[in-house]
Amino acid sequence: MSSAAKSIFVFGIYVLAAGLTLMLVPNLALALAGLPATNEIWIRVMGMIVAFLGYYYLRAARLELTPFFRWTVHTRPLPVVVFIVFVALGLARPIIILFGIGDLLGAIWTGLALRAS
Repeated sequence: MSSAAKSIFVFGIYVLAAGLTLMLVPNLALALAGLPATNEIWIRVMGMIVAFLGYYYLRAARLELTPFFRWTVHTRPLPVVVFIVFVALGLARPIIILFGIGDLLGAIWTGLALRAS
């Protein structure tokens, strides 16, 4: 497995774990993000979608789908920007920015690995 594929695989595990957490214990995930608890189904549906996305990352890594790796480098830095805007607008607490930083660091790792190969 290439370095870029490893970065995508690790990110896929993170995304899959986040999705499963949202599906199975959503209020734990919401509390970590500083968001209010809910009993509505939407958070579990979102968890399912996120878990599926994690599966796609894992499969892409195993198949060395380099074009997919490049696409993720374009989009994975964006959550930190969006989360900063949410905080600036008073829609979320600053703790949410930490989740975006994880995406940003993963994108940097993948980008550097792609550049080195």
